[in-house]
Amino acid sequence: MNRCLMGGVLACALAAAIGCSQPTSRPAPARTAAPTPAEAPAPHAPASSALTSSAEAAAAPRGAPPLEARVSYDPRETFAPLTLPQPVNAYRSADGTPGPAYWQNRADYTLRASIDTATHVLAASEVIAYTNNSPSALDCLWIQLDQNIYRDDSRGRFAGGRTPTAFTEGFVLESVEIERQGRTVRADTLVSDTRLQIRLDGALAPHGGKLNVRIRYHYAIPGAFGGRTAHAPSRNGEIYDVAQWYPRMAVFDDLRGWDTLPYIGSEFYLEYGDFDYYVTVPWDMLVAGSGELENPQQVLTAAQRARLAQARGSDRTVLIRTAEEIGAAESRPVTQGTLTWHYRMRNTRDVAFSASRAFIWDAARIQLPEGRRSLAMSFYPVESAGADGWVRTTEYLRDAVQNFSRRWAPYPYPAAVAVAGPVDGMEYPAMVFDGVPDAGKFLFWLTAHEIGHSWFPMMVGFNERRDQWMDEGFNTFIDVYESDDFNGGVFGPKRDSEYSPGGGNPVDEILPLLTNAAAPIMLTRAEQVTETYRHSLDYFKSALGLVLLREQILGTERFDWAFRKFIRDWTSRHPSPSDFFRAMESAAGEDLSWFWREWYFNNWTLDVAVEAATPVDGDWRKGALIGIVNRDPMVMPVVIEVGFADGSRRRITLPAETWIKAARADLKIDATLPVTSVTVDPDHRLPDRDRSNNVWKAAPTP
Repeated sequence: MNRCLMGGVLACALAAAIGCSQPTSRPAPARTAAPTPAEAPAPHAPASSALTSSAEAAAAPRGAPPLEARVSYDPRETFAPLTLPQPVNAYRSADGTPGPAYWQNRADYTLRASIDTATHVLAASEVIAYTNNSPSALDCLWIQLDQNIYRDDSRGRFAGGRTPTAFTEGFVLESVEIERQGRTVRADTLVSDTRLQIRLDGALAPHGGKLNVRIRYHYAIPGAFGGRTAHAPSRNGEIYDVAQWYPRMAVFDDLRGWDTLPYIGSEFYLEYGDFDYYVTVPWDMLVAGSGELENPQQVLTAAQRARLAQARGSDRTVLIRTAEEIGAAESRPVTQGTLTWHYRMRNTRDVAFSASRAFIWDAARIQLPEGRRSLAMSFYPVESAGADGWVRTTEYLRDAVQNFSRRWAPYPYPAAVAVAGPVDGMEYPAMVFDGVPDAGKFLFWLTAHEIGHSWFPMMVGFNERRDQWMDEGFNTFIDVYESDDFNGGVFGPKRDSEYSPGGGNPVDEILPLLTNAAAPIMLTRAEQVTETYRHSLDYFKSALGLVLLREQILGTERFDWAFRKFIRDWTSRHPSPSDFFRAMESAAGEDLSWFWREWYFNNWTLDVAVEAATPVDGDWRKGALIGIVNRDPMVMPVVIEVGFADGSRRRITLPAETWIKAARADLKIDATLPVTSVTVDPDHRLPDRDRSNNVWKAAPTP
């Protein structure tokens, strides 16, 4: 996520749904005020129930208006067979797992960079060791040049709908060479916006062919206008948040071959590999980077190394460099020249770093499943060190990583690092950039969200440039439970710009999106989602869909097992939306095509109404008939609460298939007492657009 999205407002358009009935966002009547909450349930009445649902079902209770005047629901549409966008093949299996012939190319990087703090220019060399594991011989390579988005002629300048006033030259490529079989030659290259094509003089062999790409380059680090990467001053010196800082291999996969969407604002899709990188900066700067610091003896003092060792065994935050030590010569191992910081990170898709002489630095251990450990660390200027500010960020990191590891999948990285700097709300593997002034519950939510991206898309390698709803929404989903977990829910429930921003019930707050005919659907390409809908769709709706799937449709036990399996199967791999849909159905044992259609392929609305309760044959002692109608295209499992004359209540859960044949369902209750009330969704868990028809009450007895 980036709260100050670099691309500005993206171009507005709707993507057509793929392989299913046409996407619709059906206008619906304005939602009326919700009824007052039902009273607490009393002991169950001695009753049982039976259900009939078909076009030939029993007539509606006396006095009901004609069904066709009130219902827009068509079961043949909602429950129609669903064809997913990507087909099943040897690469991607029908159960949503990588297929027996699944392959993925690999890119390992060696990077050496230095920053000229007078000109703010980063100069570097890189070696990309590229392995072609695909079944195709490759005549060319494509490499991403993300810094070119800052050029005055970039596509992103025009696609973003903004008017930038600051630019850079982007990447200046000094040399590009290809090395294979001991021979190095100058590469035949073509630059197209944010992409570099290398035309090979001989095809790279399939099934394990290897070569090295050698590039020398430099670029001006963008100032505060950079968005996802920038530099800016602080009280004690410049802070550099450095990302997209090296030419990165584009992905060649089984879905599209080379995926060469230009960088015009949406995030990234990257290959996995090992990174060995070196950053040279002036002697008095600290460098916080993704991965493991390999040379602490050269860049830290003996006192700092001892404090770091203490932090590795401490559940409490330990200061590695204090505010008082900023600017003190004794806080650095040398007092002139430069220092080179060496980091290494294995099996990752990217690395980022931050550098400054202004940093306070603290750390604490992270305890992971099976006795493993990692390290939470925060780097921040003195301006951020308030009591409810960055002095607590390591605590937030530690708690989030431990809980995400416990709930979903173990954290795989040696450290989790947060930096306060000019980039406010951006994630990289094991590294997050947040804002200098962030504090309070907002800082907790932001820290948890950004480090949560270590699971999506850093571990599970979603294509953010196409499917932003997957990484942002899945991450927001796991954040919901972290807000409940931290310190007994002191910052919960999660209510922020990403999830239920008005502070109310999420199922109510999502209704304006569902009833907005102009809103895009979830499967819209990321760049086509305008800023108006970006958070409400890709964060909020996506996350709420998983909450509904977990809590209302599958239940926690089935959902959690299936979701964990999906994460495990696709860690360090590239799943598509179709893989996710198939994986959840197969592992949870449920045909969910109706839910995918209504929530992901469309913006459909839900309106479940209770018509009336009447005695069987006019005699309550023979039981009751309750008419329930699904009025809108969306269906969900629904809880019905029935109240009886003696004050007792009974709850019945109707499955989604209640409406597989018809809009109307007649529920027969075997009871001997008069029914005095019927309530649909008594706990207010469903996105029902019209709650005025959720309650029926018997007329008072004269």
